[in-house]
Amino acid sequence: MSNFPKGFILGLISGSAVGSLIALLYAPDKGANTRDKISYRLNNYIDELSQLIDRLQHENSFVSDAKKEGDQVVEEAQKRAEDLISEAEKLLENIGDSRKK
Repeated sequence: MSNFPKGFILGLISGSAVGSLIALLYAPDKGANTRDKISYRLNNYIDELSQLIDRLQHENSFVSDAKKEGDQVVEEAQKRAEDLISEAEKLLENIGDSRKK
């Protein structure tokens, strides 16, 4: 069952490729015009993909920076919590010692 999505996507891609090739064979336009259109669209897709990759890299660095800052906040909160716990323990000891006297 885990291979189903992989096989489905592979089938979808290969079916699209075969359909595109058949459409090109029966296209009413000249071969040179069709190749130019394909080249133009391919270049546009490559540009869009490049922009998307750049945007994802930028967002990834942003997420990485945010994670570092979040980790620092957590560390500081843990340190403060430990300090508060140790102060509370000392106060409880002092209260216990004063009751004994």
